[in-house]
Amino acid sequence: MTGANAELTQNQLAVGLRAALRILDGWNATTEQVGSILRISTATRQKILGDSSASVRLDLDQQQRISLVLNIHAALRTAFANQENVQGFPNLENANDFFEGRSPLEVMAQGDMISLYETYRRIEHLQQSS
Repeated sequence: MTGANAELTQNQLAVGLRAALRILDGWNATTEQVGSILRISTATRQKILGDSSASVRLDLDQQQRISLVLNIHAALRTAFANQENVQGFPNLENANDFFEGRSPLEVMAQGDMISLYETYRRIEHLQQSS
C-alpha cells in the first residue's frame, strides 16, 4: 500500500467528522465542548453539518480525536442495551477516581488528548466488564 492510499481522503475525513459531531450532539455537548474535544472551529463544524458534500482537511491529532469519539460511542453501545444510557452516560457525574465526580464529557472537554484517551480507556473497561 502506498502512502497516498494509506491516507484518508478529505471526503472520508468529513464523513468521520460528521459522525463524531452527531455523537457529540447526542451526548448534548455544547459548542465549546465540541470544539475542545475535536479541536475544530465553529466554522468547520457549521461547514460540515450544513453541506453534505463538503470535504475537510484534518491533521493527525484531529483524526485521532474523531477516532476516540467513535470508539467511545461503540464501547457505550456494547456496554448498554438502552439507547438512553448510551447517550446519557457521558453527561452523568462519575465517582470513579479518574473522573472525581465530573462527567466523562466534562473530562473530555478539557481539550487535551490524554483526558480524551483516558476517558476512552475507562469506558472501554466498562464495556469489558459488562
